[in-house]
Formats: sequence, structure tokens, C-alpha cells
Amino acid sequence: MKIIKKLIVVTILASVVSCNQANKADLSDTLLASAELESKSDSRVTGSARFEQQGDKVVLLLSIYGASPGLHGVHIHENGDCSAHDGSSSGGHWNPTDDQHGAWGADHYHYGDIGNIKVDSSGNGDIAFKTNKWNLDKDDKFNVINKSIIVHSGEDDLTSQPSGNAGYKVACGVVKLSKR
Repeated sequence: MKIIKKLIVVTILASVVSCNQANKADLSDTLLASAELESKSDSRVTGSARFEQQGDKVVLLLSIYGASPGLHGVHIHENGDCSAHDGSSSGGHWNPTDDQHGAWGADHYHYGDIGNIKVDSSGNGDIAFKTNKWNLDKDDKFNVINKSIIVHSGEDDLTSQPSGNAGYKVACGVVKLSKR
């Protein structure tokens, strides 16, 4: 009977260790990127963006603070550079398919056209976005690493060319690969 109990305990311990090792492998295989958004154009808007590769999809979680209530356009821009006071160093919308500006998923849109974030009366807003059009793990034109994420002063109308008439840039952050 003692031998059976020992075998059961050893089996349970081996299973726990095996599960823990599998979970560690899963965590280490997850790619993360982030961007800390800093104020631009004399605004007070700040925020953070987190990107996570989940299989063939990328999930973006964006939070902003200090913005005026209402809708604000959010885009990924082509240059990973937020050094200019007005954010102009970020360049234009990231557009690896050379298409027209529009609403995500419409007939025509830039891959950087995220849409609008809704900001509450306290100046805070959150958006979650998931797509299989971006990646963090390939060396190709669809990788968002070293691009910038921009919040604009106004609402993106999702139709005006070339950038949705969303106003000036109020926050900018460079997307960088993170360590888990």
C-alpha cells in the first residue's frame, strides 16, 4: 500500500511539474510590444498601448488620459519617431497596402486606421482592437514594431482623404518590442 501511495504522489508531482513547464513555454512564446504615449502639440494627453501577438492575430489595448471628452482618431503612423513637438516626425498613416483612408474593414482603409477612441467626462478612454492584418514576429511590411501610435485632437470621419480630418496630434508613442 505504501508503494502505491508513493507512486500516486510521484505521478501527481510529475504532472504538476510538467504543467508548469508547459505554461512557462507558452508564456515565453508570447510576443509583446508597448508604447508610452506622450503629450504633443501642448496637449495634456498621455497614455499607454500594449500589443500582444496571439497566434496569427495581434491584440491592441490602448488607454489614454487627459483628453477632451468625445471621440478622438487613433492611427498607427509610419515612422517610429515622436521627437517633433507636434508629432509630425511620426509621418503619415501606416499604409503598407497603399490604399485609401477609411473605416477598418471597409473596401478601402489603411492598416493604420484604427478608428476612434471614446473619451469620458474625466478625460479617460480605452479601446481594444484585434486583427490578423498586423504582426510582431515577422520581418515584413505588416509588422507594427518601430511604428508610432497617434491620438488626434478630433474624431476621424473615416472618409476624408488622406487622413480622416481628425485634427492635430495630441499624443504619440513609439511601438517597441517588450520583454515579458
